[in-house]
Amino acid sequence: MDDRTLRWAAKPSHLRGIPRHIVITTIGGFAKFVTSVLNSTQVHNKETLLKLVTSRPRGASLLTVSNHMSTLDDPLMWGFRGFPISNPKLSRWILTAEDICFTNPIYSYFFRLGKCIPITRGAGIYQPQMNEALDRMNDGEWLHTFPEGKVYQGPEPIRRLKWGVGSLIARAAVPTIVLPIAHSGFENVMPENYMFRRRPLLPLGWKKISIVVGEPIQFDVAGLKQAAKSIAVDSFCSQLPLTPSNFGTNLLNDSHDGTFKRFSKFVETFHTAERKEAVVLDKTQLKWVYRQITEQIQVVLQELSSKARTLNSLSS
Repeated sequence: MDDRTLRWAAKPSHLRGIPRHIVITTIGGFAKFVTSVLNSTQVHNKETLLKLVTSRPRGASLLTVSNHMSTLDDPLMWGFRGFPISNPKLSRWILTAEDICFTNPIYSYFFRLGKCIPITRGAGIYQPQMNEALDRMNDGEWLHTFPEGKVYQGPEPIRRLKWGVGSLIARAAVPTIVLPIAHSGFENVMPENYMFRRRPLLPLGWKKISIVVGEPIQFDVAGLKQAAKSIAVDSFCSQLPLTPSNFGTNLLNDSHDGTFKRFSKFVETFHTAERKEAVVLDKTQLKWVYRQITEQIQVVLQELSSKARTLNSLSS
């Protein structure tokens, strides 16, 4: 698999970064045209996303999670007006399906330049490429993921999330700011069953798109690990109520003044907890931690997805 994934092409130093800059700028321009010109897009709370992408605290990573409505959700969801599209340093890393995007050397090279990390679906949360994603987070980078695992254009707002997103947050060596984002409308731009049960060759136009950016969340990973160690966990039958007051906290506390003062405190608290004696957990306890984090993200993403659908239906 290493030969096909061309990890060397993902390094920023590859050919002095020129190929990456060309790919990021070109795809960004394409996304801007489809999302902001060809279609009508409204974005709620975009200031929060822009602030975290451009000026989050040093040493903190950003993990954005969203529902997956079409094969072009990424990059189209970053094509709204005001979002930086030509700076490779600000561009996200993203988990992508290895069996779709890395099927030959040309595809592999292109998607590597686009800061894509191949994931083998069904290979589990400890596969080598998940470690690569973890490395990018530990570097303080921005990582985006679709934790549903695949495109879903059904009537339900969102499917059960994969635990991989929880494992990344729990295993990260740096504080991770989690930002949920939901959208509606991309399923009409790139429908799965457009003609002869196939997708259109090009994205469709004159559609309504709604993107809802949630509020950033911090997880008290140290507290979760202590809880997992202190309670009896037997095949996930034991359930600890998980609320924002327990292990997940809104970093803004409903304040939209743009100061993000709590981020620095979050980073400081994280490193203080890390300096304490490490909590050693067995596999069952670790999975419990991953599940708790993932399920809280599921609740928030479900609410945002319903809101995005409602807003999009009202604007149509």
